[in-house]
Amino acid sequence: MPVPNDIAGAAALSICESLLLALNDRRVLPEKEIVGILQDAAAAHESADQADQAEMHAAVAALINGILAGGNSVRRR
Repeated sequence: MPVPNDIAGAAALSICESLLLALNDRRVLPEKEIVGILQDAAAAHESADQADQAEMHAAVAALINGILAGGNSVRRR
């Protein structure tokens, strides 16, 4: 069984992804804004100043950048 933090993280990611998709589908936020939100989130982890958690921040940034590259959270038209 996965570690509880892994479960919580996967749940949070799934919820956020669904919210971003719904905001775009309902035309509350345009794709450009959603991409900007994801880029800002990745940048926050890329510039995090916590040496003891550098590996975790790098992994989070890589995951978010992978989502951006794959288009998982944005239905590109």
